[in-house]
Amino acid sequence: MRRSTLSHISRRLAVATLVCASVTLPMMAKAQNLQEITYLLPAPGTLPAFGPWMIAQAKGYYKAEGLDVKFVTARGGVDVAKQVGAGNAVIGGAIGDTPIIARAQGIPVKAVAVLGAGSLTQLVTHKDEHIESPRELKGKTVTVLAYTDTTYYALLGMLSKVGLTKDDVNIQAAGPAGVWQQFASKKAVGMAGVPDWTVSSMDAGTQVDILPADVYFKSMAQAILASDDTIEKNPQLIQKLVRATLKGMKDIMADPKAATKVYVEHVPAHKGKEASILKAFEMYNQYVYAAQKVPGQMDEVRLAELQKFYVTNGVVPKEVPVKDLYTNKFVMGK
Repeated sequence: MRRSTLSHISRRLAVATLVCASVTLPMMAKAQNLQEITYLLPAPGTLPAFGPWMIAQAKGYYKAEGLDVKFVTARGGVDVAKQVGAGNAVIGGAIGDTPIIARAQGIPVKAVAVLGAGSLTQLVTHKDEHIESPRELKGKTVTVLAYTDTTYYALLGMLSKVGLTKDDVNIQAAGPAGVWQQFASKKAVGMAGVPDWTVSSMDAGTQVDILPADVYFKSMAQAILASDDTIEKNPQLIQKLVRATLKGMKDIMADPKAATKVYVEHVPAHKGKEASILKAFEMYNQYVYAAQKVPGQMDEVRLAELQKFYVTNGVVPKEVPVKDLYTNKFVMGK
């Protein structure tokens, strides 16, 4: 009787072991089969600007595409382009303008998606200054991140539309913290900034007016960059990365409150700052992501105009064919 009972228990344990193995092994195989990808970002991934990427990671959108994405910080968008062009990473983040500068340096990269129809840059001024046009910045101090940064070029573009040049305004390159801190402390009447810095200024008690750059000068939103070589030889991989990242952006657009919760859980450095993150996401929705007919689609006319500006202002020596700067095939389902 006892021998029979032991035999029955042994059979049950054997069956249970087989069942566990049949469940666990495919899961292990699936985990092992994830393709590891290094995704270069132009600045730390903890910035709210990279919300779409972090949400895509947090909600498993990359894993659903069979990818294990590791985010690595580079030294700005042009550095991302150089690394991607050299084959040190298959994908990277920058601004839609970046391929213009990269191609001029012989770096073979394209924008494969642009996250929004608006400009990443806004002209942010103190409310009590009552500045309604870039024309009113003449003789005043305005901060930018750096003299080689897109915020600087966007500011120059805005000034050019009202007949001013860099010599008419005291433009200060203040770095990633100083750009908003100098503005918030009233050492500058305005800044050419992104929503992250605007929220930091508001959290410091600054009352602001926001003038989107693209009212005057149509600079670009953030972009996903890939090399010509990878686009040609591994388009399926680019398609997966673009699709997953755009899902993250769509989540922020659809429900910024829910997206904030997911984001803060995934990026614990922002715990307790949920109100600020929500404010930043709402600004991205309003000024950057909105009004894009096809999520991720590059506006060729806008890009061509930007390239003309870069050439006219000596940022790049000559124009290249606009088709060399981008492709929409990964956002159009082609």
